[in-house]
Amino acid sequence: MQDNYRWHILESSDDVAVAVCQRVLAAAEQAIAERGIFKLVLAGGSTPEKVYRLLAKAQANWGKWFIYYGDERCLSEEHKDRNSVMAARAFLAHVAIPENQVFTIPAEFGPKLAADFYQKIIADALPFDMVLLGMGEDGHTASLFPGHQHNADEWTHAVYNSPKPPPERVSMSAKALSATQQLIFIITGASKQDAIKQWRSGQDLPVASIQLNDPVDIYMDKEAEPVCT
Repeated sequence: MQDNYRWHILESSDDVAVAVCQRVLAAAEQAIAERGIFKLVLAGGSTPEKVYRLLAKAQANWGKWFIYYGDERCLSEEHKDRNSVMAARAFLAHVAIPENQVFTIPAEFGPKLAADFYQKIIADALPFDMVLLGMGEDGHTASLFPGHQHNADEWTHAVYNSPKPPPERVSMSAKALSATQQLIFIITGASKQDAIKQWRSGQDLPVASIQLNDPVDIYMDKEAEPVCT
């Protein structure tokens, strides 16, 4: 599947955010024109946050947008480290997407209850129109971590031993994240170089488990591009 990736290497993280924002808005227009609604899965992290701040200033048919989350940390509902809190502050609080069209993961109830609840939401929503994902320094994406074993047939996973705090999380599965019309990875920073190198060499990383029939787009800045030696 290595030939199913399109690598977009841009000058800076700001350039990445602008390009991805434009792709999201274009995908929304297309989905609404073709199907009447736009179903978008949000990622956590500082680079996606830049995209969300740009979206907050954009013009769009917000009433047709439906928002989901690729993963969430099991923290209190208003905790600053939750992906839903970050997305709300950067984006959702500034646009007119109806509240009942924003589907947060109720991770405050713990991994098992939250995963079971969100699995039903996802089953009703699939397929998505666009999924946004980041990548960690270890090649994880959403809360799918190297070495973790999950039931591949689930739409969501309860995560109990994340190597990054907090240890308890909820994540969409690779199967669910792959059930989309378009998928974009947003990757910035020199700390990602080793994981990019491993991914390109075909190693078994969580990012590589996200497979579409259509090409997967990877937007990254020059700092994330591995240095040839």
